[in-house]
Amino acid sequence: MAGRGVTKVVNRCEQAKENRRLDLSECQLTQIPDAVYLLMRNTELETCDISLNLIRRVPAKFGTKFPHLMELHINGNKLTSLPDELRDMHSLKVLDISCNSFESFPSVIFTFNKLRNLNVEDNSITDVDTSRLQSMTSLVEVNLQDNPLTLTSYRSLMEIRLYTVLLTPQDKELDSVD
Repeated sequence: MAGRGVTKVVNRCEQAKENRRLDLSECQLTQIPDAVYLLMRNTELETCDISLNLIRRVPAKFGTKFPHLMELHINGNKLTSLPDELRDMHSLKVLDISCNSFESFPSVIFTFNKLRNLNVEDNSITDVDTSRLQSMTSLVEVNLQDNPLTLTSYRSLMEIRLYTVLLTPQDKELDSVD
């Protein structure tokens, strides 16, 4: 991080101490700086937005350092996985991992018992364990649009009635209806 970038991150951490909402979006971060954990150590964050950066991985310590997060926005990065340690975020209600590089549905998501809104749009996910997803009764909406889902996953997801599942219509599905 260059001088201006460091100042931007420090200023946003200072703001977060006041409003409990850490916004590190569009900071051109390639990783979450260790200084963030130090600066936020006495703050119980509710929301963290690290979207639209160049981050390739979320460190394992993220979940243990910010266990009270209710919203996490990490969309628009270069993520391919989420660490299992995020399971420590027991209060998470909103998770946005859209526009990343996930090829598989992160299994840690199934541990978020309070999750209401999940955005996984525009990744490369082909398969979803729909029975585990369906058991997440706190969900209100799941967005899986613009993923190359298999026809089997697509059809299983279409069967979910407990909450809204947003999907991109598949030509294969539409052809079989005719």
